[in-house]
Amino acid sequence: MIRSLLIANRGEIARRIIRTARKMGIRTIAVHSDVDATMPFVREADDAVCIGPAPARESYLVQAKILDAARATGAEAIHPGYGFLSENAEFAEAVEAAGLVWVGAPPHSIRAMGLKDAAKKLMVAAGVPVTPGYMGEDQDPAHLKAEADAIGYPVLIKAVAGGGGKGMRKVDRPEDFADALLSCQREAASSFGDNRVLIEKYILGPRHIEVQVFGDRHGNVVHLFERDCSLQRRHQKVIEEAPAPGMDAATRAAVCDAAVKAAKAVHYVGAGTIEFIADASEGLRADRIWFMEMNTRLQVEHPVTEAITGQDLVEWQLRVASGEPLPKRQDQLSINGWAMEARLYAENPSNGFLPSTGPLTRLRLPRGIRVDSGVEEGGEVSPYYDPMIAKLIVAAPSRTAAAAKLASAAGKVEVWPVRTNAAFLARAAADPDFVAGHVDTGFIERHADRLVPAAEPSAPVLQAAARALLPADAADAWGALAGFRANAAPETRVAVEVAGHGHLVALDAGATGGKLRDVAGETLLFLGGEAWPVESPRADHAGGGGGVSDGALLAPMPGKVIAVEVAEGDTVTRGQKLLVLEAMKMEQAMLAPFDGVVAELKASVGGQVSEGAVLVRVEKVED
Repeated sequence: MIRSLLIANRGEIARRIIRTARKMGIRTIAVHSDVDATMPFVREADDAVCIGPAPARESYLVQAKILDAARATGAEAIHPGYGFLSENAEFAEAVEAAGLVWVGAPPHSIRAMGLKDAAKKLMVAAGVPVTPGYMGEDQDPAHLKAEADAIGYPVLIKAVAGGGGKGMRKVDRPEDFADALLSCQREAASSFGDNRVLIEKYILGPRHIEVQVFGDRHGNVVHLFERDCSLQRRHQKVIEEAPAPGMDAATRAAVCDAAVKAAKAVHYVGAGTIEFIADASEGLRADRIWFMEMNTRLQVEHPVTEAITGQDLVEWQLRVASGEPLPKRQDQLSINGWAMEARLYAENPSNGFLPSTGPLTRLRLPRGIRVDSGVEEGGEVSPYYDPMIAKLIVAAPSRTAAAAKLASAAGKVEVWPVRTNAAFLARAAADPDFVAGHVDTGFIERHADRLVPAAEPSAPVLQAAARALLPADAADAWGALAGFRANAAPETRVAVEVAGHGHLVALDAGATGGKLRDVAGETLLFLGGEAWPVESPRADHAGGGGGVSDGALLAPMPGKVIAVEVAEGDTVTRGQKLLVLEAMKMEQAMLAPFDGVVAELKASVGGQVSEGAVLVRVEKVED
């Protein structure tokens, strides 16, 4: 068995691996950037090495620094986690060449499945059904357009070397293809260093089904059943669950057997996920489920598989990497109950889900469930890395019970001043269509009006909060908002029914529902996963988008300008793209708010901008 393990990752990923390694008596070594020096994963490891500045390309992605840290600390093995270098065949080879154990997929398997076009050809040869599309070498835009026209719209453009929803665009009309292709290629080059794409038929009513597979060095391969990851936004998973709703035994057997066949085709070792796309327009059927790709690593959503099987998948990884056979045979694995996982992100749903970085002055996560988190109260959400705060994982005997448990947990999240998607998650998990299992990858887009919270609370909610803090004989609760504090005695309990809003505001530390808190001198209302400063309600909030009435477009988040498509003096029309901002590998187009002329341009390609900075100003042209 491995005795010492360096973890080439950070945050909740590193903490997850440390937890299992400690249970197994394995010494752990963390590597970290300078801004991560005080993070929980660094403290929890037995040893830690700083490997560079904050940007990942100067620290976590520098292979030589990680190998040097392994040698300096006497590590026997390296676990890459999930993300960063976990699917980098060259790094895996470098680890093995250094005489260390690689806790991951074999380099040949990573290469075989790393390029989507080559992987699909391999799957066809292995008898695994694949999605109809174009996977050719000819990348001429005109040829790609012709292939898309032949497949029939809508189509999906996908980066050959892509993953995580990056370098992917849905195209509904032929006239939109050229712009979508250019954007996809640019994002693919930026994220993966490879701008090649493939084209697939876009499946109507699609479900994202994936199967957890595991192989060992003795030729054994098993599956640990399926997960459903259909609840997505912009191709990024939001809520995952296991097993998949509506999956009958025959369809499960077909898709899981196909997954094992795919893993065996590349002589797979370790944890991997075979991803399928299903046409669920008539329910899940074995003849309407196709291979999409393989992730040659452990997945972010692996806890739901652990919950329904009772297995520790990181322990499986470490045992397989040590040369042991798989801990269980296929006939020893079974499904028990239902599990769901929601990704709690530092983002603002009411402002287009843009990232929200900054200090975590208050961070209270729900109890009684599994919570995998990489941050803590008093820390911060850094602009340098993925803005996930935590994974909320629930398990229950049935799907209905699991959904109710997840909705309740998300509603109890208290975070400030960083904004989160907690209320959005609570609404999604409680949505009648979700509870009924009527999900596909377009669910969030179709129901956005009822899932995305308002930018500000309704006046009755704030009025209820105000009245709860005033003496019973106060005449004007609304007018007395300024200066109040929620410092009533603990035994004081005030519950206010907000008519027509379907919830109870219970305003005290001991009750369930909404709570008033004093946080760093501000009185805050926490209700259903949302947080508002009660002292300063604003009725004139304009919402997201970055524009203001005078035509000035403000940066909605800190980021880098990657494209400028106008110059000062240009005439523009309402909705025209003026420039593109990138932050955390996400592109945000800034559009003209009305017809006019570019009076001022303060942005240039490559420039870094801060949130709220004026990027461009458009003036209306008088008739």
